[in-house]
Amino acid sequence: MGTFSDTTVLVIVAFVKIAIVLWLLLTGIAYTTWLERKVVAHIQARWGPYLVGPHGLLQPLADGIKFILKEEIVPAASDKFIFWLAPFLGFVLAFLSISVIPFGETFTFHGHPIGFQITDLNIGLLFVFGVTSLGVYSIALAGWSSNSKYPLMGGLRSSAQMISYELSLGLAVVGTLMMAGTLSLRGIVNAQSGTWHLFGVNTFVPHWYIFVQPVGFFIYFTSAIAETNRVPFDLPEGETELVGGYHTEYSSMKFAMFFMSEYANMVTVSCLATLLFFGGWHGPNPSFLPDIVRIFVPVFWFLLKVFLFMFFYIWMRGTLPRFRYDQLMSLGWKFLLPLALANILVTGFLIALHG
Repeated sequence: MGTFSDTTVLVIVAFVKIAIVLWLLLTGIAYTTWLERKVVAHIQARWGPYLVGPHGLLQPLADGIKFILKEEIVPAASDKFIFWLAPFLGFVLAFLSISVIPFGETFTFHGHPIGFQITDLNIGLLFVFGVTSLGVYSIALAGWSSNSKYPLMGGLRSSAQMISYELSLGLAVVGTLMMAGTLSLRGIVNAQSGTWHLFGVNTFVPHWYIFVQPVGFFIYFTSAIAETNRVPFDLPEGETELVGGYHTEYSSMKFAMFFMSEYANMVTVSCLATLLFFGGWHGPNPSFLPDIVRIFVPVFWFLLKVFLFMFFYIWMRGTLPRFRYDQLMSLGWKFLLPLALANILVTGFLIALHG
């Protein structure tokens, strides 16, 4: 029996990775909706889902069946093609960005190096920012193509909000890039291995950039929350003003695609926060564990950190009120943007001073 060529093995491995990552992401998104209902219900002293399956664990499945079978309503005066394209575009872009996210270290299988990542780009961070920035077109097109005033206002509001906070979001990570010296997400994580040295003495503090870039992390995560239209920055979907915002006229699976895109963007933001500031998959990995277990321990640490960020997203939804639009824009332009520029200047000065 002949052996597979290296190209064939790479193609097979790539398809397997894509299938696994998509399955994990879709399943994770489905059960994030269950987790959000449960956590917010506990915050507000309610039950949350509990009828469909034990503790309501089958509620995401019931929701999926409902969206598939629900009648689809398309406004008669809408632009039919753009109306269909908008949710599909947002869905594809939201899931495309996860393709360059590394989940763990590289291991060898039958002489072939395999990384917990669909593809490794040396400009992975630029790719993620480029893809996610295109997501604004999905929302703008959805609002315009509906040919209705409330979706149009929600689309315009969201476009202004996302474009404004993208500036602060991009500038917030410049300090991390200056310290890591690379745009590769895997390279940034590798630069955070080990522990910090203080006055030439090795400490027990992990070499994570959160300890030297707390301002950058604050700007990044605040901007990311606004970028993903989540509480307290969910003004594009403000039901008290805009009924439902840009997706008011959407129903059935088209609405579900917007819904899944939002949660996929939350996952991407949480993954980037973990990779850029919290050491990625770095964490305790005892040597006494079997080799097959030690391969997956870094993945466990990575997923745990991402889960904590997702939990924080949900916690804020059940805690904070919605900002006014003028407060939202003032925070972005008058506070976060100047603070991000100041953080870059201070970081550059300190690197030059100690470099």
